[in-house]
Amino acid sequence: MSINIAIDGPAGAGKSTIARAVAAALGFIYVDTGALYRTVALHAKRKGAETPERITAALQTAEISLCFSEGTQHVILCGEDVSGLIRTPEISMAASVVSAIPAVRQYLFDLQLELAKQNNVIMDGRDIGTVVLPHADLKIFLTASPEERARRRYLELSAKPDCPPMEEILQDIIKRDEADRNRAVSSLRQAEDAVLVDTTQMDQQQVIDHLLGLCRERLGL
Repeated sequence: MSINIAIDGPAGAGKSTIARAVAAALGFIYVDTGALYRTVALHAKRKGAETPERITAALQTAEISLCFSEGTQHVILCGEDVSGLIRTPEISMAASVVSAIPAVRQYLFDLQLELAKQNNVIMDGRDIGTVVLPHADLKIFLTASPEERARRRYLELSAKPDCPPMEEILQDIIKRDEADRNRAVSSLRQAEDAVLVDTTQMDQQQVIDHLLGLCRERLGL
């Protein structure tokens, strides 16, 4: 029987980086559900689909799958590895829009469930513990202050020539938080039985160690 760990939290909380490291340490498969929504957003952009109706229609030509190489998830869109192309700020904001469309969520729901059923997984997103894996063996809500999330994002992008100002990144995060909390479908919220982990005052390794400790304590891993 597979073991499922759900990690939810706001954009920029470091869910993907932390979940990937914890999964590697445990020998689990890491499933970055945000990457799936980013891939739908990229496909919609390529098709010129901007309204919910057109985005829904574009799903008919979207062929999305995951493959894993040395523990790393790669997202394949219509035969092309788009893992790098989906990491731009533009696609990030577009992903927030497409993820609010019920048809998109349903389209990706079955893929996520099948992965969780067949494998020991750590899955991160916004509604994993509340909607996708409500019976997960361990649920974690990972967060940090908007200012700290903006600082981390700025450091991540600072080497790039088109890095936006810190204030712009902060405003984007605040706007994204508001949209995610107030959406009609699968809004961002902490599951009642999730463990809250605020990483504002923690560095990356401290967060990884803390989550590994939770896995050992709660699951005996």
